[in-house]
Amino acid sequence: MLSSVLLLAAAAAAYCVYNVVAGYSRNIAKAKQSGLPYYLSPVSPINQLALVLRSFWLPMWKLLPRKYWADTIELLNPDWNFNLLFEPFERLGDTFLVVSPGSIRLYTANAEAIHQITSKREVFQKPTESYRILALYGENVLTTEGSMWRSHRKVTSTSFNEKNTALVFKESINQTYGLIEQWLGPDGKGNRTIETAEGDIMALMLHIIGYVGFGLKLLWPGQTVPAEMDPKLAKYSSLQPPKGHSMNFKDSLHYTLHHILLLLILPRWLLRMLPFKSTRRAIKSENNLIQYMDQFLQDKIEDVEQGKPDPGMDIMGMLVRSSYGDRAPKDSAAAKRDSKLTKLMDSEIIGNAFIMIVAGHETTAGTFLFTLLQMAINAASQRSIQQDVDRIFGQTDPSTWDYEQSVNPLLASYIGACMNETLRTMPPAVDVPKKVLANRDQVLMIDGQKRIVPRGTKVGVNVVAAQHNPRYWPTERSKITDSESDLADFVPERWFSKTSSSDSSTDEDADSEDYGGFAGPDTSAQLFRPVRGSYLPFSDGPRSCLGRRIAQVEMIAALSVIFQKFSIELAVDEWASDAEVEKMGRDERREIYQKAQDKARRTLKSATSIITLKLHGNKSIPIRLVPRGQERFVDWVE
Repeated sequence: MLSSVLLLAAAAAAYCVYNVVAGYSRNIAKAKQSGLPYYLSPVSPINQLALVLRSFWLPMWKLLPRKYWADTIELLNPDWNFNLLFEPFERLGDTFLVVSPGSIRLYTANAEAIHQITSKREVFQKPTESYRILALYGENVLTTEGSMWRSHRKVTSTSFNEKNTALVFKESINQTYGLIEQWLGPDGKGNRTIETAEGDIMALMLHIIGYVGFGLKLLWPGQTVPAEMDPKLAKYSSLQPPKGHSMNFKDSLHYTLHHILLLLILPRWLLRMLPFKSTRRAIKSENNLIQYMDQFLQDKIEDVEQGKPDPGMDIMGMLVRSSYGDRAPKDSAAAKRDSKLTKLMDSEIIGNAFIMIVAGHETTAGTFLFTLLQMAINAASQRSIQQDVDRIFGQTDPSTWDYEQSVNPLLASYIGACMNETLRTMPPAVDVPKKVLANRDQVLMIDGQKRIVPRGTKVGVNVVAAQHNPRYWPTERSKITDSESDLADFVPERWFSKTSSSDSSTDEDADSEDYGGFAGPDTSAQLFRPVRGSYLPFSDGPRSCLGRRIAQVEMIAALSVIFQKFSIELAVDEWASDAEVEKMGRDERREIYQKAQDKARRTLKSATSIITLKLHGNKSIPIRLVPRGQERFVDWVE
C-alpha cells in the first residue's frame, strides 16, 4: 500500500515537473521570437494567490543561482509599481516580458508602445474576466467588451458634455463651501488640526458624485433640505432615513463604497454570518442602497412617462431616458432622443450608474487629497496657486464664477499645473491591464523595430513608470534628495517647460470611431504637452475615462474656492504645541516645519494601490485650514 502511495506521489511530482519544464520551454520560445528582452519568474506576477503565498515559495526560489531570480524578484511585490517607479525599466528595458511556466506578461513604460496598445481596442482588449466582480449590480461600461461595450459606451457618454460639466463646476463650488465650514469648526476661525481630511474629502466628492450620478443635492451636517426642493428628491437628500429604510441615502452610499472590497470579494451568506461591525454595516448599507437605486429607477421612469424636462447632470436619469424614451409623450425631448442608442436593461442602468460613482468617487477624492497635501508640503507652490486664483478671480464671490470664462485660464494656470503634477506623480491607477487575443500574435513598432507580442500575452501598461520615464519629461537635479533627477519630486514648474513634445504621429490601425464623451487633450494647450502615451492618469484611447473632464473641473473649482481665502498647512502638533509655536522665531519654525514636511513625504511614498492609489490603513497626514494672513508657516517657508 505504501509503495503504491509513494509511486502515485512520484508520478504526480514528475507530472508537475514536466508541466513546468514544458511550459517554460514553450513560453521561452515565444519570448525569443518577440525580439523583446525577457526574464524568468516561477509564477505570473499577477497571480494573486501565488503572491499571497510568496513567503513560502520565495525562499526556495532564491536557493537557485542569483541570475535566475535577481531580475524579477522585485516584480513579485504587489506594490512594486509605485514603490519603484521607473527603476525596473531602467534596468530591464522600457518594454520587456516576464516568462513563467503558465503565462507571458508584457510590461511597458514606452510611450510609443503604450499609444499603440491603448488605441487598438480590438486586438489589445481589456481583460474583462478580471472585472467580473464589478458587475455586482449589473453589466456596465467597465465590465463589457466588443459590441456590448460599444453600446454601453455610446449610451453612457451622452451626459458627458460641456453643458453638464458647467453644472458640475457650480455644484463643486457649492459643496466646497460645506467642506470649508466643516474645517473651520463651530467658531468659524479654523486653524485647528484636521485629522479627518481624507474622510471629509471623500464626503465632498460623494456629494458632487451624488449630483453627477442622480441630480441630488446632498447635505453637510447642520444643513437642511431646501423647502423648494422636489419632494421626490428631498427624501434622498434628507439626513433622516425615509420610511422603509434604516439608513439615509448618503450614508448607504458612503458605507457601501467604504466597504466595497468586502462586498466585491465575500459572498453575502458569509458576510451575514461574520460577527464584525464592518461586515454588518456593509450588508446594511448595501441593502439600503439597492432599495434606493430601485426607487430611483422607478422615479426616473415615471418622470420620462410624464414628459418632465431633462434636469441636467443626472447619469441615471439620462440612462433611463435613453432606454425608456418610447414611453414619453410624443412631443417631449425624451421621445425625440436618438433612437439608434441601445436600450439598456434595468440592471444595466443601475450597474452603469453605480460603476460611474465607484470610478468617479475614490479616484477624484484621492487626487484632490494628494494635491492639497502637496500644497501644504510645497509652500511655494501653494503661494503660486493663490497668486493665480487672485489673478483670475480676485475677491469675486465664487457663486458668480462663470465656467466658460474661467475653465481654460484655470487649466492653463498654476492650479492646472499642480493638478497635472499630482496626477503624474500619484496617478489613481498605477497600471492599466490589457491582453492580446488568443487567436494571433500582435505587432508593436518600437523605435522603428518590429516586436512580436505573443498571442494570449497579458499586458501591463505601467502608468506610473511611463510618467516617470526621463525620456519624455523635463527634469533637473532634485532639490529635495541627492538624485540627479527630480522626476520623483512634486515639481509643477515642469508643466511650464517650453520644450513641449506632443506626438502628432498617427497609426493607421488605431480605432478611430467616435464613442462620445469629451474628446479634447488631458492637459491645457498652454502647458507642457507630453508625448502621447507618456501621460495617462485617465488611461488613453477608446477606453479612456469618460469622466476625466468632470474630474478635472471638480478639482480646479474646489482648489480655487479654498485657496481664494485660505491656506493649507501641515499640523505640527507632534513636535510642538500652539503656544510653543507662537514663541518660536523663523529659524525654529522652519526647522519644525521641515520635520512635518519630511514625514509627510515619507507617508505619501507609503501609499498603496488597492483598486486605487491611496493611503490605506491608518495612515494619514494631519493638516490645518488657515485664513490667509494668519499662516504660521506657508506664507514664507520654502
